[in-house]
Amino acid sequence: MTDTTPLDATSSPARSSRLLASIKEREAGTLIERMQIEVTELGPDRVVATMPVAGNTQPAGLLHGGATAALAETVGSYGALAHAGAGRSAVGLELSVSHHRSARAGFVTAVASALHLGRTLASYEIVVTDEEGRRICTSRLTCMLIDER
Repeated sequence: MTDTTPLDATSSPARSSRLLASIKEREAGTLIERMQIEVTELGPDRVVATMPVAGNTQPAGLLHGGATAALAETVGSYGALAHAGAGRSAVGLELSVSHHRSARAGFVTAVASALHLGRTLASYEIVVTDEEGRRICTSRLTCMLIDER
């Protein structure tokens, strides 16, 4: 649930597509690319992305908790960036992550849902599930919205 109107009221499918394309251009060589995170839906209220378990595991063969945290922070940050609007950016202030179960194979999906969309802060709840829809992780991210330099 949001308690304010997004700063950029021109949020539209076309704007979301342009923002996603712009983000994709900047992902080259980043952790997001190395972890193979794929954003499939992007908007200020909701962001969805997938990530393979393979290549993101700890030595025991389980999905690494840090990989799950990075996925959660990515989708929440992208939502905050979509809310911030042109000429603004989003930086993470706080990330909390609770792991509920493990994953050994397949893909996980993260869904970030806006909790608060304000002028200077944006907060998201992120739920990560496995391919059977079982909750792997629950996370909360708060981002500060700043003017780009």
